[in-house]
Amino acid sequence: MPGFPDILDLALRARLLALGVRPEDVEERFVRGTGPGGQKINKTSSTVWLRHGPTGVEARCQDGRSQVWNRVQAWADLCAKLGQRRAAASAQVRDARETERRRRRQKSRGQKIKMIESKKHRAGIKHTRQRPESW
Repeated sequence: MPGFPDILDLALRARLLALGVRPEDVEERFVRGTGPGGQKINKTSSTVWLRHGPTGVEARCQDGRSQVWNRVQAWADLCAKLGQRRAAASAQVRDARETERRRRRQKSRGQKIKMIESKKHRAGIKHTRQRPESW
């Protein structure tokens, strides 16, 4: 599959394509890491930073000492984040549709009776607020 790094396995490439990720939309940088590690971490650019341009989702990995391993892990993290983002968006659409369906559905007979009783009760309370008739 053209464009994706050769180190990625076929399953991860297929997931990225299923999510609609194009290789040219992903900016990949290799930077020096931070934190403990001494001279090794200060001299090598083993940290991998990925950014998906259209969505702005970023993935950064410096878990291992190997740039190759960090690169695979960063691509997997990016794929997972994009998958979660897509799942959240579809869940939001589904919830909105379900809310609208529930709002528009016809009330049951029990709900109607309860609503009418509540209105009558409220009317009775309001009726007691009227001025008493003069004699």
